[in-house]
Amino acid sequence: MYKVTATLAKIIFFFIAKIKLKNTEKLPAGGGYVVTCAHRGWLEIIALGISLPRPIHFMAKKELFKNKLVASFLTSINAFPIDRNNPSPSSIKTPVKLLKSGEVVGIFPSGTRAAENAPVKRGAVTIASLARVPIVPVTYEGPANLKDIWKCRKATITIGEPFIVENTSKEEISAYTEKLEREINS
Repeated sequence: MYKVTATLAKIIFFFIAKIKLKNTEKLPAGGGYVVTCAHRGWLEIIALGISLPRPIHFMAKKELFKNKLVASFLTSINAFPIDRNNPSPSSIKTPVKLLKSGEVVGIFPSGTRAAENAPVKRGAVTIASLARVPIVPVTYEGPANLKDIWKCRKATITIGEPFIVENTSKEEISAYTEKLEREINS
């Protein structure tokens, strides 16, 4: 279903908006990695999903999975639920398992949509550290929702420099989280 949905979205975007992808050479050629981006609307999810060369397994708030039909659709396009209010150690198992099996996991490290630069939480750094995979910071510039797409029919996705979280002390996780925040909000 991921490929079908992505193809349909690509066709729709082809007619209503153009997406420019920069620095694709920075994406890891193989293996798992965490792709991170600021979350200002919901179009960046679609833009990332149809622009990056590999399927992305996005973390999504568990509230989206309450409706069975919506949950079925989200699951079919590789999304998985996460409890943002009460994250437990078990909530880290799914993304770590995906990453260790070579998949790409998409995380919006602010944990919620925000019009301006929202503070970044340390979940993406912690998950990448546990899975021992790189974090790829990405910036999205373009419309945030369908209403805005008619005003601005262009979007740019810029791939930042990947980095690996070397150590996992609390101070180092905080330092990497600050680095990630600077990268995705630049």
